[in-house]
Amino acid sequence: MIANVCLGIPMQIVSIDGFLARCTAKGVEREASLFMLQHALPAVGDHVVVHLGYAMERVSAQDAAAAWEVYDQMLSVEGAA
Repeated sequence: MIANVCLGIPMQIVSIDGFLARCTAKGVEREASLFMLQHALPAVGDHVVVHLGYAMERVSAQDAAAAWEVYDQMLSVEGAA
């Protein structure tokens, strides 16, 4: 059983308004603050790791996909338990 785990979620930016990005992953949309990435702001289409409403780092599309493969495996194990 996976319990009390905090993970950063890879998401793709679909729109930006100042330091606020609208991000999507697996059909879910969320807003994320870009404040922590203000030194090198990401652009629409970029992938970022979102944790607690903040974009923590920019990642490649390949790294985002690889992370989702691991998360999907974890969720399938959790669902089978």
